[in-house]
Amino acid sequence: MRLALLTSALIAAGLAACASQPPQPACCGHELHEPAPAPAAPVAARKPYEVRAPHGAVRQDEYYWLRDDKREDPEVLAYLRAENAYADAVLAPLEGLEERLYQELVGRVKQDDSSVPYLEDGYWYYTRYETGKEYPIHARRKGSLDAPEQVLFDVNVMAEGKNFFQLANYEVSEDGRLVAWAEDTVGRRQYVLRVKDLETGEILSDSIAGASADLMWGDDGRTLYYIENDRETLLGKRVKAHVLGTPTDADRLVYEEPDDSFYMGIGRTRSDRYLCIGVESTVSSEMRCTEAARPGEWRVLAPRQRDIEYQADHYAGRWVINTNWEAQNFRLMSLADGQPWGDRNLWRELVPHSPDVLISGFELFDGFMAIQERSGGLDRVRLRHDDGREAFVAADENVYAMGLAVNAEPETEWLRYTYTSPTTPASTFELNVKTGERRLLKEQPVPGYDKSKYAAQRIWATARDGTRIPVTVLHRKDFRRDGTAALYQYAYGSYGSSTSPAFNANVISLVDRGAVYAIAHVRGGQEMGRQWYEDGKLLKKVNTFTDFIDVTDFLVAEGYAAPGRVAAMGGSAGGLLMGAVANMAPEKYRVIVAHVPFVDVVTTMLDETIPLTTNEYDEWGNPADPVYYEYMLSYSPYDNVERKGYPALLVTTGLWDSQVQYFEPAKWVARLRARKTDDNPLLFRINMEAGHGGKSGRFQRYRERAEEYAFVLQQLGLAERGVADADSRR
Repeated sequence: MRLALLTSALIAAGLAACASQPPQPACCGHELHEPAPAPAAPVAARKPYEVRAPHGAVRQDEYYWLRDDKREDPEVLAYLRAENAYADAVLAPLEGLEERLYQELVGRVKQDDSSVPYLEDGYWYYTRYETGKEYPIHARRKGSLDAPEQVLFDVNVMAEGKNFFQLANYEVSEDGRLVAWAEDTVGRRQYVLRVKDLETGEILSDSIAGASADLMWGDDGRTLYYIENDRETLLGKRVKAHVLGTPTDADRLVYEEPDDSFYMGIGRTRSDRYLCIGVESTVSSEMRCTEAARPGEWRVLAPRQRDIEYQADHYAGRWVINTNWEAQNFRLMSLADGQPWGDRNLWRELVPHSPDVLISGFELFDGFMAIQERSGGLDRVRLRHDDGREAFVAADENVYAMGLAVNAEPETEWLRYTYTSPTTPASTFELNVKTGERRLLKEQPVPGYDKSKYAAQRIWATARDGTRIPVTVLHRKDFRRDGTAALYQYAYGSYGSSTSPAFNANVISLVDRGAVYAIAHVRGGQEMGRQWYEDGKLLKKVNTFTDFIDVTDFLVAEGYAAPGRVAAMGGSAGGLLMGAVANMAPEKYRVIVAHVPFVDVVTTMLDETIPLTTNEYDEWGNPADPVYYEYMLSYSPYDNVERKGYPALLVTTGLWDSQVQYFEPAKWVARLRARKTDDNPLLFRINMEAGHGGKSGRFQRYRERAEEYAFVLQQLGLAERGVADADSRR
């Protein structure tokens, strides 16, 4: 793993109405039959349980019993299976639509596809898929793309006989002879590390369990560095060094992180000169590195300090550091070789801070650097030559997302970058930074897709406090903004994670049936800079929820949608958003989809044994503090379920989810069933064999999306509309 990848490793993602429609007249000699009655929804038992906060506050949680950390309790498993059976029964009338949607979604996938090859250490690396197969094949060719193919991994073979399989990461040794990889057969993101000899094909006996997916080889080709996870919290705690052929219990401890609020990652610098360990919390970070050729003392580049973050890389005789030190939106600084580490005052400014531009990353090359930026809600790439000349990589549209592609080797004049928009499939370009020549290496093929039929816009909604919220809208060009259309609105809005206006082939199935697709770039992300994030976390978290609601009101008022035909979707922390919106403004949404939702905020954040809790006090707050307790309690979806009407709801989870434990949505659904006063469907889909990311095969996940879309389309009154209907509208 190159250090450029280290940052991502640290950071540290109604049917009832249908059933009640009047029967259609009998015809053609067929007798009319009344529709079958809807099945009864599962009812979870209520068992008294008190949740106590350190400051003495007490809450009743009658569904706490649904938590089973071992996933073995027969009563809990029976309840979850009953929910799945209920969802199956209620969704049965939509099986035909679901199958059509599935075929549409899969039909937009080029099945015999491959990635753009990239050159690294004399080999061209790429990933390819074969028709009809669920998993990728990772391969390389030595010296030339015409050379014989060497398969590193055929994941289809590795996944045989397994209900879930993920090859999360792999790393080739410096001499190119060995490859280490991280695999997960449960979905809990607790990986087993293994090693393969690429010359012989032999799988070595070395096996390391309970690790993160991060891998780093030493220069000797026999030492593998990895991160050991805590057995209870599942957090990365210790960096260890494993020498091939030796027992894992003899692995040398390299570093142990004492603070449970920090995530951890490892990687090599761009120069290959240093091995580094990076730790990062919500508000601070720290790097320690050692010479790759002679590993010894791991020295700290700059000691951690609250509210100061930095990420650094080394190349061409200097460190380049991206930091928010005295720069809210970050700035780039440098430290020359030979200068002492540990003192930020010795850093020299390269690219100054801008109040309007967030610097989110960079890549170092011979003679120039490429800077990843975000401005005005859009991603862009800036080139900065060592002599100070600067230029932006040109974009072809006014709503787009641009980022750095794989640039494995710095000795080149060609920069590879990615480009996409709501109407343009993901594309990979390379740009000659000296001549300006640009080449399109690949635009992702999307069978059956015609770009000319669609239009995307960037519009601005005004929030209740006067803040302008960017909104990305996608619709067909023949769409009429007359206030009658259906709307499918998405947002995330947490952790400073921005939602780029990228191409999404799946939503074409909604748009082709007349729906408008909208991304609400709410506060809590960083679309508008670092302050956008600060204004959507901790004691300002409610801004995320009200922004989403205000965007809905704006789109309805502007004629993009009918007030009774709005769908909302979000997942994980975006599922928290969905839960909050369902409580705060249920009348504004016909249907809400909450994937793996973080909905039991206070109870989870009070429990330090749950993965992610201690890492995220600076994101949500620590409810041991009465101020944060009361604020979090005011919006926690589980704690604010009321006796009132709710929209139709589809809630999903994975039994083995380690990010948002299954019992959060399970408890939420149980309480909703007991308290809601409407007849709208509430469906709970539990993947009993997967975790936070759902099923592992590339086609299996389309089954899940097809089920969601069928439910949403039915609720929005679009279940009977097909693509042909959309094509005939003018």
